[in-house]
Amino acid sequence: MEKTCTRCHQTVHEDNCYCPVCGLPQLTYASDSAPAGPAPAEPWGEAVVRDADTIAWKPALRSALILAVPAGMLSSEPSPLGGLGMMWTAVAAAWAVILYMRSERPAWITVGAGARIGLVTGIMAAWLAFSISGAAVFVDRFVLHRSSQMDAEWKSRVELSQQMTAGITPADTAQSQAFHAQFLAWQLSPEGRAGMWAGELATGSFFLLLFAAGGGALGARMIVRRRRSEM
Repeated sequence: MEKTCTRCHQTVHEDNCYCPVCGLPQLTYASDSAPAGPAPAEPWGEAVVRDADTIAWKPALRSALILAVPAGMLSSEPSPLGGLGMMWTAVAAAWAVILYMRSERPAWITVGAGARIGLVTGIMAAWLAFSISGAAVFVDRFVLHRSSQMDAEWKSRVELSQQMTAGITPADTAQSQAFHAQFLAWQLSPEGRAGMWAGELATGSFFLLLFAAGGGALGARMIVRRRRSEM
C-alpha cells in the first residue's frame, strides 16, 4: 500500500519512515490487534561504537577507590615497599578496570576508557601517597622531635650529591663557584629542603599517574583480547 507525502505530495511506500524525495518523517500506525513483535536487534558494530567508550562513572569511581587506597598506602614513603609505587599503581589501575567490567558487564570497553579509569585510580592513589608522606614527615619532625637527625641526613645526602656531580662538572670559575655555594646554601635551608622534598613527591606523583593510565589501558586491552578469544 502506498501513501502520499504531506509536504511534497510524492508517493511514499507504506514501509518507508521518511519521504524518499524531501526526507519528511512519515507517520505510521499499527493496529491494536496486531501482535507486538520484539524490537529489532541493533547491529553489534553500532553498539560497540556507541557504548565502548562510555563509562558509568559512579561504579567506576567505586572500583577505583577500592584499589587506590592500598596502592596509595604502599606507594607512600613510610611504606617499606614504597620504591615499587609505580608498579603498585599500575596493577591497581588494571584491577580497577577489571573490577568495573565485572560489576557493570558492559558490552565492550576501549583502551581509552580503560586509561581514563586508570588515571582516576592514579589520581586517588597519588593524592593518598602524597598525604601520607607529608603526614609522616610532620610527625617525625614535630611529634617525635627528630628534626636534628632529619637535618643531618639531608645534609649528608646533599653533600653526597655534590661529590657525585663534582667529577662531571666543568672546571670551576669564580662565578660557578659562587653559584654552587649559593645553591648548596639554598639546599640546606628550610625552604630548600621543603621545596626539593615537595618537588620529588610531585615528580613521583606524576609518574604514578602515567603508570596508572598505562595500567588501566593494559587492563582494558586484556579484557578485549580475552573476549575476542571467546567469540
